Amino acid sequence: MEVSGFGIEVNFLTGRYVATSHDDRRQPEWPPHPARLFSALVATWADSDEPSQDERRLLEWLEALGPPAIVADPKAIPRKVVSHFVPVNDTAIVGRKWQQRQAERVRQTTTRLADALAASGGETTRNVERMRRELAKLRDVGSQVSDPGNTNVEMAQQLFPEGRQKRERHFPSMTVCVPVAGDSVTTSPRVTFTWDRDLTEEAREVLDGLAARLTRLGHSSSLVSCRVVRAVPDANLLPSLTGTNSLRHVQPGQLAELERRFASHQGILPRALPYVDIRYSEAQPRASTAEDEPNTAGDWLVFEFLHGSRAFPAMRTVEVATALRSAMFRFADEPIPEGLSGHTPDGCPTSEPHVAFLPLPFAGRAHGDGRLLGIAVSVPNDVNQATRHSLYRAVGKWERQARGRDLKLVFGRQGEIRLRRLRGRGLATLRRHSWRGPSRHWASVTPIALPRHPGRLRGGTSSAQARAWLAAETSVRAAVMHVGLPEPSGAQVSLAPFVTGVRATHAFPPFRQPGKDRMPVRRQLVHAAITFDHEVLGPLMLGAGRFVGLGLMYPVRRHEARGAGQDGGDEQ
Repeated sequence: MEVSGFGIEVNFLTGRYVATSHDDRRQPEWPPHPARLFSALVATWADSDEPSQDERRLLEWLEALGPPAIVADPKAIPRKVVSHFVPVNDTAIVGRKWQQRQAERVRQTTTRLADALAASGGETTRNVERMRRELAKLRDVGSQVSDPGNTNVEMAQQLFPEGRQKRERHFPSMTVCVPVAGDSVTTSPRVTFTWDRDLTEEAREVLDGLAARLTRLGHSSSLVSCRVVRAVPDANLLPSLTGTNSLRHVQPGQLAELERRFASHQGILPRALPYVDIRYSEAQPRASTAEDEPNTAGDWLVFEFLHGSRAFPAMRTVEVATALRSAMFRFADEPIPEGLSGHTPDGCPTSEPHVAFLPLPFAGRAHGDGRLLGIAVSVPNDVNQATRHSLYRAVGKWERQARGRDLKLVFGRQGEIRLRRLRGRGLATLRRHSWRGPSRHWASVTPIALPRHPGRLRGGTSSAQARAWLAAETSVRAAVMHVGLPEPSGAQVSLAPFVTGVRATHAFPPFRQPGKDRMPVRRQLVHAAITFDHEVLGPLMLGAGRFVGLGLMYPVRRHEARGAGQDGGDEQ
């Protein structure tokens, strides 16, 4: 599937990518890090006789875009790393400290000469002539090291073939294979860096011209050809705070920092690439049919509630979800993307997939008591990159502002929640796997807010009640199909819970949403137990309140489900 945006496609002309991992000289780097690509583009730009200001502005725009999604061959094969003993190329007969002192003298003399010429209006004065002779003498390195008395004899001998020393080196690399119709033939091996941002035609031409001049990425033997592509393929590596792959990326001001560092090392002295770490995870495989996985499935970013903050019961689900949602909005870039806000610019609900905030209650187990142990930010697979980047940057800003202290959600007199981003496995309740299934049987741990009012579930005539309960069941079935799953073979609705540790619907505060005329409409809350003909995957959220934690479904085995009506409330 193709999406909007643009990509920089890197084709490896030899079918091999040669680059060393920045933290392990024996390991290859794969995929190429975005910071390496950016530095290669900067070097290509700066290598021009007159670097283009249009290209510079485009590079500064590119460094502020955020991390790209990456299309990289998952079947790339690492070359077996062996030791190579190669002659030392940087043997010198003068010490490095002497070279550094000499370079500093040249720099200072050049500056004084420029000042003297400016003061004389470009005229050659005695002072100018004297500094020119001094500068020429400083630059005549040969005469300074020709005296045997000033020469390191041992180092000088190493300049000759018989005296050359050898050092152990490693040249790790990756062979990039693109299978064709099941064959292992390599055809145009490539990596594509993609951004969900549109380019003007003029900017596209400028960037494409710069990319076309880039000839290598990584080692000098790693020859490439690059181009800007309009059709952006689906990425298999996505930025994710919960990812396990750490790749180097850039940030605003990267070009200026590279220029500052080059002025220091001049391409001769040792140098280090400035970067920020970005976590990447493999894109979840798309469901082969609508019956496998709901469109609510995707990445989870989980915050665990710290000790003392776990007294919040599941009845406060919407309140807690709304507080975290507001925190994300406070730190998110403007304008907030639809996929994060859930609304179009004119304030109407978006029809696109968007982020959900899911407080996670301790339920479905023998000692479940319904306390909220954490909250997950669910990012569906179909959410675009702009939304992902905005969310990740918002979390990063929030954590930086906290300066290593606990994050907080404050509820005034009703207390506060101290939380932190979960980086390990954590409690079972906080693991996405616990809510994913697969299972044929699912039951709600927070009530489902029905999109349409079914009628009075209590009171009235028995026939009216029967119609209302049937309408509620029909609404639950429709909610299941709305998220891309098949119609369940069985559906049971109740005002009482089906799962251990869950409270009846009357314990939850009323849930209201704007109606068609923007006036608040109170949604009917019900619990539900649903059954499918075959196992389906989650996570599964149903109903009108699914983006703020209502309608969260728990995968249960048949013998785990409790009978309705055990914790109070009425059932059909």
